[in-house]
Amino acid sequence: MFEPSPSDHLPLLGLRVIECSGARLEGCGRMLADLGADVILIEPPGGLAARLEPPLHQGVSLAFEAHHANKRSVVLDLMSSEDRQRFERLLDCADLLIESLPPGKLDAMGLGPAALRATRPSLVVLSISDYGQIGPRRDQVATEAVLAATSGCLCRSGLPGLPPLLPPAGLVTESTAVQAVWVALLGLWQRAQTGACDGVGDWLDFSIHDGASQVLDPPMGATGSASAGKSALDSTPPGRPAAMPLYPIIPCKDGHVRICVLNPRQWQAMSAWLGPDHAFTDPQYGNIGKRMAVASALNARIGELFATFTAKELVVEGQRRGVPIAAVATPDQVLQDEHFNARNAFVPVAIDTEGSTVAQGRIPSGYLEIDGQRAGWRRRAPALNQDAAAVFAEWVAASDAPRVAQPEPTLQRRPLQGIRVLDLGVIVAGAEAGRLLADQGAEVIKIENRAFADGGRQSAIGDLMTPSIAQGQRNKQSMGVNLRSAAGRDIFKQLAAKSDVVLSNFKPGTLESLGLGYDVLSAINPRIVMMDSSALGATGPMSRSMGYGPLVRAATGLTALWSYPDLPGSFSDGVTIYPDHLAGRVAAIGVLAALLRRERTGRGGTVSVSQAEIFLNGAATHYLRESLQPGSFKPRGNVSEFRAPESVYPCAGDDQWCVVSVRDDADWQRLLAAIGRPDLAADADLSTTAGRLTRRADVDACVEAFTRAHSPREVTQRLQAAGVPAGEMLRLSEFRDEAHFQARGVIRTLEHTGLRTPLPTENSPMRSLHIPDPALRPAPYQAEHTREVAARVLGLSTEQIDALIASGDLEEFAPPADQPA
Repeated sequence: MFEPSPSDHLPLLGLRVIECSGARLEGCGRMLADLGADVILIEPPGGLAARLEPPLHQGVSLAFEAHHANKRSVVLDLMSSEDRQRFERLLDCADLLIESLPPGKLDAMGLGPAALRATRPSLVVLSISDYGQIGPRRDQVATEAVLAATSGCLCRSGLPGLPPLLPPAGLVTESTAVQAVWVALLGLWQRAQTGACDGVGDWLDFSIHDGASQVLDPPMGATGSASAGKSALDSTPPGRPAAMPLYPIIPCKDGHVRICVLNPRQWQAMSAWLGPDHAFTDPQYGNIGKRMAVASALNARIGELFATFTAKELVVEGQRRGVPIAAVATPDQVLQDEHFNARNAFVPVAIDTEGSTVAQGRIPSGYLEIDGQRAGWRRRAPALNQDAAAVFAEWVAASDAPRVAQPEPTLQRRPLQGIRVLDLGVIVAGAEAGRLLADQGAEVIKIENRAFADGGRQSAIGDLMTPSIAQGQRNKQSMGVNLRSAAGRDIFKQLAAKSDVVLSNFKPGTLESLGLGYDVLSAINPRIVMMDSSALGATGPMSRSMGYGPLVRAATGLTALWSYPDLPGSFSDGVTIYPDHLAGRVAAIGVLAALLRRERTGRGGTVSVSQAEIFLNGAATHYLRESLQPGSFKPRGNVSEFRAPESVYPCAGDDQWCVVSVRDDADWQRLLAAIGRPDLAADADLSTTAGRLTRRADVDACVEAFTRAHSPREVTQRLQAAGVPAGEMLRLSEFRDEAHFQARGVIRTLEHTGLRTPLPTENSPMRSLHIPDPALRPAPYQAEHTREVAARVLGLSTEQIDALIASGDLEEFAPPADQPA
């Protein structure tokens, strides 16, 4: 039986957070609570509407259970002067306020961020809204589906020749909630660094729309190794792009498996598995480009081999041979999976239901492991107002000293300046973790070696610098160190003694096999924080299997879910590189949380990320429901289970689409007025959500008749003016001209001498009073800064460096004559 671990390892113990929820990214507060923060959920009399949010199990909202576990509940009526005073007394004791009410709502009550911080300059306020506090879309309303359309996710989701496909399982907003946690921790770290007692707080303007464009499948971020260095803007054509042929899904005896054969060693193993007489034995097929050219025929030949084996047999044999492979699992299979159960990736939860019966469910146990212990689910979501007495007794000080208005500090500072990071991360997930820290001022030294090069550096045409490397490695330095030599390992240890953080995303056990595990490095530097990220986690029977993002998606049920419900085998996740970018954020969150604990305790520690469990936790509502209602977690495509209308609708023009969402009965009446159908307003069958769900076909036909006559932008403007959530499908080619992105400074230009043209690149993850935009120092060539780092950080002389380079223990950059330096 699972027993929650003691909480003394949790890095955010002592942090006090108030959450005023507007049903936006409630997973943000949940993740902070998982990490040990005391998160107080402020609810109105009668409770939040989220307590009735579907899906329900015998009257209990499973969405509320998933998003508000580990929090405490206090009821306050902010329209009451007495309760407003009680609210402000709590704020006097708080470190962070998360407010996700519509822009301007708190201001109208005299409780806006600027007013609150005028007398509490050390308070960090995180304002979460659909489109942010400024910009032409500021007052627009959105849902998960609408944000998928306007953030660029929808245009790449689905199969060629078919309508675009909404990503499943709340993927857009649940992923963006993680980005919001990263932003909150940046503000809290800055606060901790800027005052002996109460540091400088901040007002952080976080747009879900901005975040979704940066974290799920960012068109301006690093791309996977199979893209051969191209940016997403280059590699994504109009329409739905074809699935990556190097990540094929192959039918087998009892389902499907996916393989990811990328490097020459993996191809040799796959070729041997096919036998000695297949048509692709020529050594030229060791080149990834050559295999791309014959991918259809090659995958068909693999299909002939796999057809007579079960998925389990193929996974076992593939792992034995060194072929990266995973079964395309369904959610019910994930809940029964031996590896996930060995890791306690799901834990039991007893749901008290109507009639006082108890339902035994299972819920994902948390995104992170800290010092080898899970930081996640510990207790159920609170009953309404159950914690009011305890919270006021514990939080509120006896002092009645009046609050005095103070001028806003003039501080401009990147939060992580002074932090040194040794970055062993590779490809996307590893690159992103270091890049996020570097953007915020950390000194990030990428440790590389030619014999075991970062797969992210490969290029289809041999360029030393690619758009993907330029995006993912910006603001870093590169040092060439041979960790296979004793002298090289000694150099790394010397660097670790002078550093704060080590990042890696190797196969579990790799650093330990080199004698560079946490036990060794922490003996040298007890304050070191070490983060490891891997496909399936550091423990468990499959922990050392090879893993890539496509295999993670298959093993966690996401691939099976990301499909058209009426088209068997229509798997549509072949272009996304989820969860790579999100894994980088989860890793950075763990590192920053551990550094905050180090401020309190003086000790470092370990942070471990399982990329597979990122999706499990993001889909916590659905997995909890599946455990209670088997068969409920399944592909739903563009058909909303709980709303009508809500879907992707065709518009005027070729391949033009928009999303329309009706949240409730009031939205329905507003929609009818906006589209000129007042005749349906009195139709009793359509006046309720239940009635509209029953007559979904009629409702969708009504909406489609309107959308087909207008452009996506016209539909959006007409419906948003009426207060109805709607959004056009924004294409990647439209990003730079998107007025809202321009107003919020979401996109900047990145230049590099090794690139033929400048690149659009993502800017800051939020708007802040005191945190400037990231620097845009060019990404390094491999080993470009070896001499400089060896001299500056280790104090080595020129002669010592020369000797270490001559012996192969250090490497330096030497560009070919035809490559720019």
